[in-house]
Amino acid sequence: MADVRDIMELEQPATPEITRESIIGSDKLKKRTFTTTKVSRRPEGMHREVFALLYNDNKDAPALFPSDTSNGYKQTKIKLGMRKPRKWEWIPFTNPARTDGAVFYHWRRPSDGPKEYPFAKFNKKIEVPTYTDAIYQQHLQSEDWTKEETDHLMDLAQRFDLRFIIMSDRYDTEKFSKRSVEDLKDRYHKVCGTLAKISGEKKVYHYDADHERRRKEQLKRLYDRTPEQIEEEQSLLNELKKIEARKKERERKTQDLQKLISQADNQGDSLRKSDKKLPKKKLANPARPSRVDTSHILQAVETAGIKFPDYKNSGVSLRSQRMKLPANVGQKKSKGIEQMLQEMELELNPTPTEEICLNFNELRSDMVLHMELKAALATCEFELQSLRHQYEALNPGKSLAIPPQLLSSTTEQDGTKLIGNAEIIDVVGSPGTPSGSGT
Repeated sequence: MADVRDIMELEQPATPEITRESIIGSDKLKKRTFTTTKVSRRPEGMHREVFALLYNDNKDAPALFPSDTSNGYKQTKIKLGMRKPRKWEWIPFTNPARTDGAVFYHWRRPSDGPKEYPFAKFNKKIEVPTYTDAIYQQHLQSEDWTKEETDHLMDLAQRFDLRFIIMSDRYDTEKFSKRSVEDLKDRYHKVCGTLAKISGEKKVYHYDADHERRRKEQLKRLYDRTPEQIEEEQSLLNELKKIEARKKERERKTQDLQKLISQADNQGDSLRKSDKKLPKKKLANPARPSRVDTSHILQAVETAGIKFPDYKNSGVSLRSQRMKLPANVGQKKSKGIEQMLQEMELELNPTPTEEICLNFNELRSDMVLHMELKAALATCEFELQSLRHQYEALNPGKSLAIPPQLLSSTTEQDGTKLIGNAEIIDVVGSPGTPSGSGT
């Protein structure tokens, strides 16, 4: 461009002279410019700690800048209106519920105007019926009450709004005989009921004075009980609860035993039917029963008394495990079985062959059934003796004779029981052993 300008004889702009400083640069450091931020001042009346929470160390703007700081953070005075207050006047008034003409005063605005006393509507009066001399002579005469005494009673009812306790206290005992509260109520309700029938009302209120006297007498006796009597009554209630609980337990055990006996009978019938259908070859050799016969017999034993586990799973198992008593057999039942085995002079743990296992389990199941039947017999005898005592208590001088065939050999006619092995092996819980629990 410079050559073209020279040919065209054009003027060239003056260029600065090239120097060392223009190429390398000067050694002087450039001055740094700082921008100053506006610092907010703490408003008047604000605590320094509160103001410090609004700002951080970098003096950033607060997250919530105060919008109204004209009056500062000071409690402003109330601004009262310039309107003129309404006037109140001390005005007299009367209560329409009162008949003595009493005058009272209260504050009221003149603009409200005179109004009826608002609390006069709560003055409810009871309407006491009235009667004439002719009605009294014809319908209300009584041998115990005179007309003057009846008039005095109705006057008290009108004055004291049927508050019979106050009426009894204000009753004129000098002029009339002393009356109880029940007597006053009885006479008043009889008069009201008679007048209601005369006027044709269908709903008539009846008052039972004798029932009210008995009720108050019972409450008085209940209140006058001594601490010893209260304790005795509580103990009797506890004994009654125990008797009811034992009765329910005996009924439950009786029902369970009846179900057990019925199931055993049904199972025995089914076994006899199945035995008739078996071939003669299988019945000819009963010494070694087959697996099918064993399962039927075990099922009958389980239904009768003890339910022994049935090992049908594949694999090797000890035959002695079949003679082990189940866990649901109680400790008392186990002890009873051991005692009966000792009395029979049998081993507690015989050799566990297949036949011995079957017969030994059946024997112990029959022992448990024998115990439960004996407990049921004791329960029935106890109920029979209880009924006999109740009959003799309701009919004094008469005695109820129980036939001997209904009593066991260990029970006498008077209800006492002879002590024997039955008391030792009674594990189900008969009336003679209140702590007996089968399982």
